[in-house]
This record gives sequence, structure tokens and C-alpha cells, in this order.
Amino acid sequence: MGFAMTKWQSPFLSHLNFTIMKTWHIYSFVLFCMPLFLMAQNNKKSTEEISGNSESYVLTDISYINDAVFMGRRDSIVAPYIFPSIGYYDTSGFFVDASVSYLVGSEENRVDLFLTSFGYTFGGEKLGGGISSTAYFFNDDSYNAKSSVLGDISGFLSYDLKALEVSLMASTYFNDGSSTDIFVGLLLDRFFYNNDKSFLIGPSISVYAGSQYFYQEYYSTSRLGNRKGQGQGQGSGGSSSTVSTTVEIQEASEFNILNVELSLPLQYYHKQFIFSFTPVLAFPQTSATITTADTIITEDLESTFYFSAGISYWFITKNKLQ
Repeated sequence: MGFAMTKWQSPFLSHLNFTIMKTWHIYSFVLFCMPLFLMAQNNKKSTEEISGNSESYVLTDISYINDAVFMGRRDSIVAPYIFPSIGYYDTSGFFVDASVSYLVGSEENRVDLFLTSFGYTFGGEKLGGGISSTAYFFNDDSYNAKSSVLGDISGFLSYDLKALEVSLMASTYFNDGSSTDIFVGLLLDRFFYNNDKSFLIGPSISVYAGSQYFYQEYYSTSRLGNRKGQGQGQGSGGSSSTVSTTVEIQEASEFNILNVELSLPLQYYHKQFIFSFTPVLAFPQTSATITTADTIITEDLESTFYFSAGISYWFITKNKLQ
């Protein structure tokens, strides 16, 4: 099949970017974070182009991610999720959506996270953007690296340079029991599709920077001796979950590059269905120096491969008034 490149002519190009933002805010979607918000934005853009940007609609989705990765960080125990979601997107640009993440695995099966978001997006021929606010409700036993996060406010601006699209992102993350994190990101992507626009490939590279208060709280509550719940498995410290360990990350307050990601989103569009698969290779940066009462540990960061797969379906609720 012959391939051409475009950004705004593809019927699901926008869906792609929204998918990368959402979660991967499903974050990446795959995601969990700025990548989730991006994932959600991709789905929204795709359906807008499909509908001619003239209707309000409901977007449903069910996806699977094989591990929870946030800013290149993950737990020592794999955390695969199935997460259904539903959202309403109005012609004005306002939207609201919700998602439930169900932890699946040989040892644990439970609802691990519920999140709800609302926000506003806009788009033109060249420039697009949006802002959203998300609340996170993690299970008390969650060992997700992001499990200390209570909510975030995120925004992005994208500009189409024809050869590629450049997106700038910024987020404020509010943590439980710790200071607020600030993140910024840069995403470069380019899209190719076949002649009938039913199949899309969107290679991208992204760089994220910020503080690490979320990671310090995660180590304090889940990784080093304080494993929540029944302590499924052991983290780096190998201590009993009944022992309280005070943890400090020296780099928590510093603003550093945290993660570089390469991704290759694939999408197939059929009628009102969008089938997606996104492999991601994450290269975490800035190893944490972890200090406890007994020792100082320099974290050994390793590259991580993870992927997400999903099916989306949308339906129109009302036509735009002329």
C-alpha cells in the first residue's frame, strides 16, 4: 500500500495524539500521565476530523497496558492494567471523561485506579492546544509509581510544521504527603497513512523534565520497606512491610530531564471504530540518590519497553448549530 504524510487530513491523526496524552495520562498511555492526557487528546482529535468537527460525541474505549510506567519509573513488580473509559466531547471544545484501571496478574486482581478529567481543547489548521484537570483515586494497596498523585493540571500546545508536528506540554502534579511536582515535555511526531486513510503510523520522540517528589513519596510508601497492603513482593530494600522507613531522594526538588521515549503508534480505522497499538521504549534519566536512616543508595535506572493496545468507538450526540 502507498503511504503519504499529513497531519490534519488523516481521519484519526488527532486520535493518535490524544491517545498519547491521555494517562499514556493512559500514557504513556499510555498510559499514566502527560502521556495519558496526550492519549485522550489523540482520540478526541481523530473523532473531530472524522465527524468534520461539526458534532458533539461520546467516545468509549477499552485498552490494555502491560506495565505502569510514569516518567520512565516503574515498580519492581509488573503492573498490567485493563482500563475502560468513556468521555463526552462538546462542539465548544469542552470535554469530560472517566476511566477505571483494573490490575490484572497472577497474584492480584483489583480496581487499582479511578480517574476523572475535564478540560478544554481547540484546534486550527496549524495550531492546537488544550488544558485539563484530572483527579486520581488509587487503591490503598497500589504499588504504581504514580500512586501518590492526587491530581494534576496539564496543558499543551501543538504546531504543525508539515515535516513534523511539535508539541509542548506542562503539568502540575499534586502529591499525597509531599510537595507539588512540575513537569514539562517536548513531543516531536510525524504521521504516515495509506491511500484510503484506514491505517496510520506515527513515529514520535518525547522528552520530559521535572522534579521527583512523586518518586520520593512512592519510595517512602511502596518501594523501600513500606510496601502497602500485604506487601506483594519486595522492593529494593527487601524489608518487611511492617517496618517504617524514612526515605529522602536528594534530587526530588531539582528540575532535571527524567525520561526520553520513542514510540510507534499504529492505528486502524473502520467506520466508527479505532483499533490502536502503541509500543514504547523509555530511557529514564537522572538516577535518584536515595537516603534512609541506614544507607545511601544510587538507583540503577534501566531502559523499559512497554506497550498498549485498545479499541475505541464513538457516536454522535448532537449536530453543531449553524
